Amino acid sequence: MKFFVSVVMFFLLLNCFATAQTLIRDSCKTATAKDPNLKYDFCVQSLEQDPQSKTATSLAGLVIASTNNAASKTTNVKGIVETILKNKKYPPGTETALRTCVELYDDGKDSLNAALMNVKSGDYRSANVHLSAALDEPGTCEDGFKEKHTISPVTNENNILYQKILIPLAFTNML
Repeated sequence: MKFFVSVVMFFLLLNCFATAQTLIRDSCKTATAKDPNLKYDFCVQSLEQDPQSKTATSLAGLVIASTNNAASKTTNVKGIVETILKNKKYPPGTETALRTCVELYDDGKDSLNAALMNVKSGDYRSANVHLSAALDEPGTCEDGFKEKHTISPVTNENNILYQKILIPLAFTNML
């Protein structure tokens, strides 16, 4: 009897994983068809590596998981910039741009948290507004370096952050 229960549990678990994987791939496919800035492979890979996304059973669940993922990445990039500032390992004339980026990441994190609350309450229009605001932050950070005619030390991280925020925004537009 124990063996039978174990086999049933295994197949249920396998079915849940396959369902989540299908949800992720189908959602990313639809989102990338609607938003050419979103990269399909990045979307799928990012969500399949996230344990919360793997257990999502709906598009709204994927929005919550991907928003949490974007908020985590925002905190990570902010930490990188703070470390650069702390260690004073930045090109001359970029300190102001780096400090502005730290503030932008704080604003972005606040916007992502607000979007998360909106999604949980079913207010997708407000979530869209907050996600759009968060999406602007990595680009605004990069613009600060362009104005100084210098190279940003976090361009790659900002590009990844942009994609991670674009995922829940694209999904919210589908709800």
